[in-house]
Amino acid sequence: MHPPDSNSAPVKDPILIVDDEESILLVFESALSSYFDVTTASSARAADFILQKKRFKVVVADHLMPGGNGMSFLVRAREEFPEMQRILVTGYMKPEMLIRSVNEAALFRYLLKPVPLAELIRVVQAAAAAAN
Repeated sequence: MHPPDSNSAPVKDPILIVDDEESILLVFESALSSYFDVTTASSARAADFILQKKRFKVVVADHLMPGGNGMSFLVRAREEFPEMQRILVTGYMKPEMLIRSVNEAALFRYLLKPVPLAELIRVVQAAAAAAN
């Protein structure tokens, strides 16, 4: 390997964003791409496939998606990639569901919709730092 070029930009940590709503994927990707190497997936199934091809520091997943919910996806991700930090985005505030989710998927955090972009950036940066 060659030493890094002193003129090159620092390597950005890879993160994965999973949401079935294209508009949310675009907004989250736009907000985070200055800080991270962002990959997006529009379903849990697509995200499972991507995780077999590339390693990520952080995954941010929506809770309710057609064809498989984000919570189940994050539990699987925990089992296969325990070093990857997991963040759940949800519009539902049932405390018992959130507590169960935090425990089952060993979530780094959960974020309630609508997620302020400054909070999203701050939480993902903290999660990436914790993954080191």
